[in-house]
Amino acid sequence: MPLESNVSGSLRNRLVLTLIGGAALLAFLLFVAVRNYAAQVAQQGQDNILGASVTSILDTAALREGELEVDIPYGAFAMLSTPADDRVFYAIFQDGEFLSGYEDLSPLTGQRESRWQFQSSTIRGETIRQVSASRTLVGLENQTVIEIVLGQTQDALAETLDQISRNAAVLGIGFFALAAALSFWATSSTIGQLNRLTTSVTRRGPQDLSPFRKPVPREMAPLVASLNSLMGRLDQSLSQSEDFIAEAAHRVRTPLATVRSYADATLQRVEKEENREALRSMVRAIDESSRAAGQLLDHAMITFRADHLEREEIDLVALINDLVQRLTPIAEMKDLTLSLDGDPQVLYSGDPILIQNAARNMIDNALKYAPPDSAVRIEVSSVPHIQICVKDRGPGFPPNEIDTLTRRFERGKNASGTIGSGLGLTIVQDVATAHGGTLELANRQGGGACVTLSL
Repeated sequence: MPLESNVSGSLRNRLVLTLIGGAALLAFLLFVAVRNYAAQVAQQGQDNILGASVTSILDTAALREGELEVDIPYGAFAMLSTPADDRVFYAIFQDGEFLSGYEDLSPLTGQRESRWQFQSSTIRGETIRQVSASRTLVGLENQTVIEIVLGQTQDALAETLDQISRNAAVLGIGFFALAAALSFWATSSTIGQLNRLTTSVTRRGPQDLSPFRKPVPREMAPLVASLNSLMGRLDQSLSQSEDFIAEAAHRVRTPLATVRSYADATLQRVEKEENREALRSMVRAIDESSRAAGQLLDHAMITFRADHLEREEIDLVALINDLVQRLTPIAEMKDLTLSLDGDPQVLYSGDPILIQNAARNMIDNALKYAPPDSAVRIEVSSVPHIQICVKDRGPGFPPNEIDTLTRRFERGKNASGTIGSGLGLTIVQDVATAHGGTLELANRQGGGACVTLSL
């Protein structure tokens, strides 16, 4: 049963939120930077126009016969006209005394001659941008200082800034949308590497412990190295276990054969019935142990070959027919009939040793459980799928155990009294899995079992 993962958060969501949060911050900073720069440029433009206007007024100032004359040119105010009809305020001071204009428009303190002094202020409830400039006039008998203060409301400038702000907002939103889309793409591309590694692990068979060899990003190299190291240790451990089982089975089967021959010889010489029955029980136990040892050897061999599957083109009909010929004497000893039906030729690319071993276990099971004077039918066909089917007229499979009979050492409740190890169907299942096939167990109508190996 697969263990549930201890999940804490989502790497994808965390990455997306981080990238989108960074994009939102950059979009806001971009909006603020563009708006501030545009405001500075617009304010600089208004200041230059105010400066040029106040300079043109100062240029017309003159002393005539000791009197100050200022002829304000038309162009001085014309250059201040705006689409928003901003209001213009001015004031003229001589030696600090107010002469003309708006008296509540105060000059800036500390200004120096020929230098513009700008500031934002309020007059009559309106915010204005004002400039102050002064000039010293020298006459024949005296000199005087004239100071001009010129102010203008900023309605046009505000409209311009609003338009720039809207454009900057659209630019920021566009930048954010593009950055968010790139964030999703970058996240999917990054997480995709992990998904591909996960898929590669998921698709592996239970016996596939080979290392990962596909290229991965540098950041995932430690993870893949750890997985490969784990796979290597597991493979070594399994190999040692299989070798031990194979060696142990071999060492057990040989002396069992010797013991069985002695038991058979003793059985021929013993006449007392209770002793003969004891010897028969001994021979049956030896047969079960010998069969279990043989199937352990087969299972170890199949496990090894399944890891290194050697496919070759074979004719399944010829392969099974050879097996039927060799098992026919055993069937005849039990008064059974073996028959092979199906297509005349079925070509398949697979491991002939594994497939013949699987078929032998299927037929051997049928021979054990089929009643005397019955037939065991083997069918090899290629339509609709390539499959080998073995049918008998024995007791069949217990319906409530049919899903568990392919487990190791699992035997049905109706198998008591029949020699067996519980590994035969496990071997067939492993061979099917190694070839990408399936094993199906079913009961026949009228009694009997049907075992189908689909390749």
